[in-house]
Amino acid sequence: MTIAGRSAHSPDRMPVENPATSELFTEAPRCTATQLDDAVLGAAAAFGHWSRTDADSRRAALLACGAALARAGDEVAELLTAEQGKPLRQARAEVALAADWFGHTAELSLPRQELVAEETVEATMDRTPVGPVAAIAPSNYPIILAVTKIAPALLAGNTVVLKPSPVTPLASLRMGQLLAEALPPGVLNTISGDGDLGPALVEHPAIRMISFTGSVRSGRAIARRAADSFKRVVLELGGNDPCVVLPGTRIDQVAGEIFRRATVNSGQFCAAIKRVYVSAGQAAELTEALHAEAEAAVLGDGRDPRTDLGPLVSQAQLAHVHRLVESAARAGARVVAGGGALPRAGHFYPPTVVSDLPPGTDLEQDEQFGPVVPVIGYHDLDEALARANGTRFALGGSVWGEPAEARALAARLECGTAWVNTHGDLRHDVPFGGLRESGSGVEYGHWGLLEYTNIKITHTVRRP
Repeated sequence: MTIAGRSAHSPDRMPVENPATSELFTEAPRCTATQLDDAVLGAAAAFGHWSRTDADSRRAALLACGAALARAGDEVAELLTAEQGKPLRQARAEVALAADWFGHTAELSLPRQELVAEETVEATMDRTPVGPVAAIAPSNYPIILAVTKIAPALLAGNTVVLKPSPVTPLASLRMGQLLAEALPPGVLNTISGDGDLGPALVEHPAIRMISFTGSVRSGRAIARRAADSFKRVVLELGGNDPCVVLPGTRIDQVAGEIFRRATVNSGQFCAAIKRVYVSAGQAAELTEALHAEAEAAVLGDGRDPRTDLGPLVSQAQLAHVHRLVESAARAGARVVAGGGALPRAGHFYPPTVVSDLPPGTDLEQDEQFGPVVPVIGYHDLDEALARANGTRFALGGSVWGEPAEARALAARLECGTAWVNTHGDLRHDVPFGGLRESGSGVEYGHWGLLEYTNIKITHTVRRP
């Protein structure tokens, strides 16, 4: 771990598993209560200096962070594949994106705004830092989803305590070491631990903001704990994104892309397609096309360059996905491809296509977070829209077909982002966030940067 600019070991350790083999291959430090306190107080102490550092110096520090991460890209990516399971080429792409994100963030600014400029009255608005930030990152994209929190927090003048998922701590801990070398002591602290560490970090009195990506259950608990001391929260809690294919759309032109957008990172992506709605007359054609895509996908160890889809990150995640598929089958759905854990080491679940899904099943209502593609036929677009909007999630959604008609229907999707003829495209210059149980607040770009700031008004009266 990295605490107040120094390496920190712990007498207590926690095992780290390779999901491709189910083997415990190393250990990570389990942060003690004293070390947690040291990390947060180190961030609080560094905040006084860092918050007064000029913006150009903070931008230069972000560029140095990006360069340090890029230089060690292969090392961090190999750790990421070992603990998370994704194909190595995808791990490298994630680390490269994270390194670039520092540069994109450094291009942002928070200029003073003049609100009133009268003869005797002037009012200006500045954006000031919030204070020490707890950044809690998930297991599916631990590097980029940590950096999307770290970079804007630091640019705004905050300090950070990063806690990665206990399932995938290694790459984040190494990144923390690399970034700490480019920053003053205490500006970024990286700690690791199990389920007890997150609540303790959130409840620490010196933490002023929590940025969390993860489950609805954990996000709800964080919001409740933060409310006691009115800490700011930004919560990205996952999604159950629908995809609506317009009647008459060429299935051969969209099926491959829909499959890839549904199974990216073995479906472990909050903005992956989780449900596909297609006209009843084209449902069989799309199901057959997706079946062919599933049969062609190569499932394997992420270190094998032939691998398209790696394992799920844990046995618990595999069991959750399988439970949803089995529940759908019992309700009358047809499992066309896949549908069961493989008789091999590792947490492998094959790409699975499910058709004839009855309304209201758990597979339609819940986020499976696995390589499962339910194909649901509809008789008219109002029916499709009602089912697409009919879950407690509202992160993203997409419409595929003739662009003008697709945009008109996309406007009626209840979600934070509606894509047309694509899905899950996330950009550094476009805000991203959800509604309802998909969370609160936004990340990315200028709008995400504003989340890490307070408004400070200076109101001046000029007297004669």
